[in-house]
Amino acid sequence: MTNLIKKGGISILGLIVLAFIGILVLSYFNISIKSVVQSPAAQDNLNYVGGTSQNLWDEYLAAPAHYLWQDVWVNIFWQGFINNMERIRDGQPTVFDNAAKNLQVPPTTGGIQ
Repeated sequence: MTNLIKKGGISILGLIVLAFIGILVLSYFNISIKSVVQSPAAQDNLNYVGGTSQNLWDEYLAAPAHYLWQDVWVNIFWQGFINNMERIRDGQPTVFDNAAKNLQVPPTTGGIQ
């Protein structure tokens, strides 16, 4: 099992099959998932976890996630991508093409330095 995980992990299909086998095992032992989930204790636990998760998102994670999405991803990566795609569409050189013209590459001596 550890060799499988080290070589690339378990696929989504593998997780689905594993979940299906888990449901069959619970059915074999006559455990109803519906009755477990609908019990008052499970409902209290689910409500507590849901409320805590919502509070964690609202208080601590929403602002950094919004900053990373808007200021980093959209402004830096996405706008640059869109600008270069428009240049390609219009037949103009991209930013990378323009930068490559000014690139000075020193000659190599044949070995890795």
